[in-house]
Amino acid sequence: MGAIHMSLTESEYAALRATIAARGTVRVVTFLVGLLVWAVLAVVLALFNDLPAAVVFPLAVLTAGFEAVHALHVGIERIGRYLQVYYEAGRDGPQWETAAMAVGPALPGGGIDPLFTLVFTCAAVLNLIPALLPEPTPIEIGVIGTLHLLFIIRVVRARGAAARQRAVELESFRALRSTHIEPKL
Repeated sequence: MGAIHMSLTESEYAALRATIAARGTVRVVTFLVGLLVWAVLAVVLALFNDLPAAVVFPLAVLTAGFEAVHALHVGIERIGRYLQVYYEAGRDGPQWETAAMAVGPALPGGGIDPLFTLVFTCAAVLNLIPALLPEPTPIEIGVIGTLHLLFIIRVVRARGAAARQRAVELESFRALRSTHIEPKL
């Protein structure tokens, strides 16, 4: 039984680490593809469209890309905290998540932005340009501007939530473990 349990926990750990790696790659590819599709659509609209409201379509692509990146990142972090609590409790096991979490805050201003929030925010601002070219009405400006502002607010709020996620989920998993809820194998 002990050998089977060890094999299952080792395979779960390996599978979850592989999931983190795969989702991390998919997150970056999703970001690049989403940004490329947005850019092509925005340029086409800027060159061939005279309806200011048409910028809603590239904004929708931008929003979908951001939401996909955000969902992938949240999932990656959640798996990482699970691994940290259930597999890194002892010093004799793996320590990747614990070490990564300890090093992360030591990089003030030098850390990465896993949600690409600056790029998404800049893209949203640039997305307004095609709307302003055909001289929109005040109502069009108001609606289009509000939609873009809502997207930017979403990006900023998601960034804030992502910054808190590690600590919150680490405590949540620790609380679960202290109530003896162990992973099912």
